[in-house]
Amino acid sequence: MPGFEIRRISADDDPMVARIIRDVMTEFDAVGPGYSFVDPEVDAMSKHYAGPGSAFFVAETDDGVVGCAGIARLVGGEPDVCELRKMYVLPAGRGLGAGRALLEHSLRAATEHGYRLCYLETLGHMKQAQKLYESYGFERLEQPMGNTGHNSCDRYYAKRL
Repeated sequence: MPGFEIRRISADDDPMVARIIRDVMTEFDAVGPGYSFVDPEVDAMSKHYAGPGSAFFVAETDDGVVGCAGIARLVGGEPDVCELRKMYVLPAGRGLGAGRALLEHSLRAATEHGYRLCYLETLGHMKQAQKLYESYGFERLEQPMGNTGHNSCDRYYAKRL
């Protein structure tokens, strides 16, 4: 049995999820325009991922929420393409398998919503994240897809579902 539970986000989780996003982005020097750090949805993730075609999950240990990830339609993309969004795990949650579990839940939700392709953006220096994505069959792309507004990201991946 893992030392965490994966569940859908609730409004009560919003402050902690915002902190996770901002803390991990700061850890990886991904602060400012062009990063999800400044996305308006960060402070109300449960509201922004409650609609059709979206899902957002948290990883929770006995000590609280330690990670998050979700999917939604890729802005500016084809209707059957989703984006893996805001997948972050605090140092306290790393090494538990929470990242894998969050990714699996997100990909399952993408399939259930009828998406045929899952796209994501990351940073070149986030090596562990890239290894995880590649282990799940994500393939590196030469250029970004859609219009995420995250023009400071420099690695792009996609996976057929």
